[in-house]
Amino acid sequence: MYRHLEHRLAERLRQCLERRYLGVALPKVVVEQPPKVELGDFAIPLFPFAKPLRSAPLKIAETIRAEIGSIEGIAEMQVAPPGYLNVRIDRAWLAAALAADRKAAPDLSHGKILVEHSSINPNKAAHIGHLRNAILGDTFVRMERYAGREVDVQNYIDNTGVQVADVVVGFTHLEKKSRAEIEALARQPRFDYYCWDLYARVSQWYAEDKQNLGTRLSTLHALEEGGNETAAIAELISTAVLRRHLETMDRLDIEYDFLPRESEILHLHFWDAAFTKLKEAGVLTFENEGKNKGCWVMRRAGTADVARPLSPAKAGSGKANGREVPDDSGDQLDDRIVAIPIRPGVDIRASEIAEENQKVIVRSNGTVGYVGKDIAYHMWKFGLLGRDFGYRKSYRYPNQHDCWISTSPDDKNAEPTHPHFGDVAEIYNVIDARQSEAQSTVIEALRGLGHDEAADHYTHFSYEMVALTPRCAAELGYTLSEEDKTRSYIEVSGRKGFGVKADDLLDQLIASAKNEVDSRHPQLPDDDRRQIATQIAIGALRYFMLKYTKPSVIAFDFKDALSFEGETGPYAQYAVVRATSIFRKAEIDPETFAQNLSGNVTVADLAKYLTEDGANEIWELWLGASKTSYIIDQCIATREPAYLAKHVFQLAQLFNTFYHGHPILSEPEETRKRFLLATVGVVRRELLRALAVMGISVPPVM
Repeated sequence: MYRHLEHRLAERLRQCLERRYLGVALPKVVVEQPPKVELGDFAIPLFPFAKPLRSAPLKIAETIRAEIGSIEGIAEMQVAPPGYLNVRIDRAWLAAALAADRKAAPDLSHGKILVEHSSINPNKAAHIGHLRNAILGDTFVRMERYAGREVDVQNYIDNTGVQVADVVVGFTHLEKKSRAEIEALARQPRFDYYCWDLYARVSQWYAEDKQNLGTRLSTLHALEEGGNETAAIAELISTAVLRRHLETMDRLDIEYDFLPRESEILHLHFWDAAFTKLKEAGVLTFENEGKNKGCWVMRRAGTADVARPLSPAKAGSGKANGREVPDDSGDQLDDRIVAIPIRPGVDIRASEIAEENQKVIVRSNGTVGYVGKDIAYHMWKFGLLGRDFGYRKSYRYPNQHDCWISTSPDDKNAEPTHPHFGDVAEIYNVIDARQSEAQSTVIEALRGLGHDEAADHYTHFSYEMVALTPRCAAELGYTLSEEDKTRSYIEVSGRKGFGVKADDLLDQLIASAKNEVDSRHPQLPDDDRRQIATQIAIGALRYFMLKYTKPSVIAFDFKDALSFEGETGPYAQYAVVRATSIFRKAEIDPETFAQNLSGNVTVADLAKYLTEDGANEIWELWLGASKTSYIIDQCIATREPAYLAKHVFQLAQLFNTFYHGHPILSEPEETRKRFLLATVGVVRRELLRALAVMGISVPPVM
């Protein structure tokens, strides 16, 4: 109801000004939150209204207070220099609504949304960077579903790309293994670990002799063509590794609805259909000359058609923006070579800039780049391609939810009855910041095809990389140089085999958490201690990945993540455990109590105990608890889950201060005791909800 009250206040203020100042175009009403509840619960700056209303902000504030009238849920308004309206909420009204769990009707946009996340190349084990992607994506899915949206979760499987081709090369050329031998290995529990090491060896093999890259190219051609022994081996490897990825993510309670595979995008001619549309619309052009000769290219997003003159410092240096300009790199631009004079005796051909502004979609050898297949895939997502996959079940989660995978409609295992995927209204693609150019190219292609509405509803959910602190890298057994030990973080590299496998990270977090649980609760059965440790470890990992804003590079550290103090998952979990222990000691079932919170405290009691002297501390706790939906809405609008992590931490902090300051169970006054218990019940309920949206469960003890 906090969010609803804020919207109601802003709307009433706008209506008041429209009545008072007829015909004047008004700026947006901004509702802020004062730094202290003593100043009020909302603060509205009137400075943006001074110029259009030709009046001082302080006078505008006084006019609004005098003319706006009563607003349900608002207790009073105060004018504050130099031009603010400080607004106080009717504490009993909001607290009663929170206790009764009343919610305003959601304001939902129409249509289903699609969140694509993880999208791990099925060539080796998932690593710590993939975990950030998956946790961000899964949390955003949970947020949208909490807000009432219908969401499809997809995990794109690039099973015909270079990375899979490299592992095929490793098995068939380095290890000389037959298909039967590879199949036997694929049945091993951690086949993805075997592929991890093999992938690094193949990368080294390429580095030793560049001619070895020809093997990669021929393998890649065979994968894209399909229907051959090489493609069959790739299918075998990618399917086995994908299964391991699903099992790894299942440990984190991360689920998918559909796994579209690149092989079907190619073999069901999704790309062919998209290619035809792109050529007809003039989005793609064929290059006859220059470094991109023989390629199908499109203009990079945000680039211009004409060359930029060289700066005086660069003119005559033989470089364009610091890059060497080849002598034989002439190209066509509008069927001619254009020279732009910089100063007498110095010029640069527009073809050079044109080449820099081109993105190759189809290589001169005929293979389709990643971006081309991604364009076709996103056209299908929006229902713009006129084609569809076949579908079969791939993986069943413990809750009996089925994950589907793409196949040919002619596949004997394809199921005629299946959920409808695609034709969505909005897309959020969770992929790291290094893919920004590729994502912009997809959006540019949609616009070039005339699908502006689709392009407007396509969002690159971007984030930065995950690295390791030197301490964490050392704990994982990596040898560090003296220089490495002084760095703030150590980057990982899958091609070099340096990194943290997701399962290894989870195993070590669980082991560390179990050591702590064993020391605190030796009387519990070992299975119970392991389950508690698992909940703590996963909570620690998920919170750690979410508390940093997406543009931040994360330097992961075991000790920091697992701490029971500070801004961590265990700290938030511990606040809920404390709240639960209060009910347990009072011999009250907390879930039953929460279901009838409004029956356990009256509006009169709320008014009394939330407005008496010294009540601000407890009111701040109720106010914080009322903001769960408000914060989640902010996270969705800004695509930044870190705000929810901060909210959880602050609410846990407020509760712990309250817990230490109020001996609830020894409170002699029965009505006040029930009010304090209601306070605990409200905070516990909202913390559990917010943590669940973050994918974090709470153990019974810690």
